[in-house]
Amino acid sequence: MVDSYTDPNALMEGTLLLSSSHILALVIALSLILLLYFLRNGKYTNVYARWVIFGCLLLSEAWLNYWYITTDMWNTSYTLPFQLCSISLYLCMWMLFTRQTWTFEVVYFLGLGGALQALLTPELFYDFPHFRFLHFFAAHIAIILSVFYMLWVEKKSVTIKSMWKAFGALQLIAILVFFINKQTGGNYMFLARKPSNASIIDLLGPYPWYILSLELVVIVMFLILYAPLLILKKKASQTID
Repeated sequence: MVDSYTDPNALMEGTLLLSSSHILALVIALSLILLLYFLRNGKYTNVYARWVIFGCLLLSEAWLNYWYITTDMWNTSYTLPFQLCSISLYLCMWMLFTRQTWTFEVVYFLGLGGALQALLTPELFYDFPHFRFLHFFAAHIAIILSVFYMLWVEKKSVTIKSMWKAFGALQLIAILVFFINKQTGGNYMFLARKPSNASIIDLLGPYPWYILSLELVVIVMFLILYAPLLILKKKASQTID
């Protein structure tokens, strides 16, 4: 989902970080999350919200690939769905379709962590109202909403074991993507080289050692994501006692 290449037609005046359009997108995202929370026990939420989010995920991916093809930008080295957020998007669609608990356990950490990071620090050079701006935020917001739908409406939860399941799934995905990079010359998940633009990866050492450093960053991020649920569980158990 996050661009791993620089399109010469993009707006190269800088990223959108904390621009007026970025802040507005964050406000819309927060509003939709709060709306889902307040409607979590609604009579029709478990039917309509589920399929609306699923539709947004499906249409955003179809729309993106249509744009790639019609603008003659489709290329196996950077447009295949092997960035982490793209993989999470497909997992979210499967999760909403099947309501599988194990998929939720993986997506809670991979999808939520990746999509939140993407929303807060977008690696995007197209501003509103360009298609890529609309697609970027629509897709990432839909990933987050799908996770919260399963958490609040379907009443799913995660444990510390879930965190390690997600970490193990990430390792398997990384191995697959590593070989895809070899075949396509791509840099999906930044496993072939550092991104060309400045990023947190620059602080994690040279290639390939930054990949090991990223593993530690991922574990810390997973612990941060798990902490709120652990606190809520402890409060709930104390209330029962």
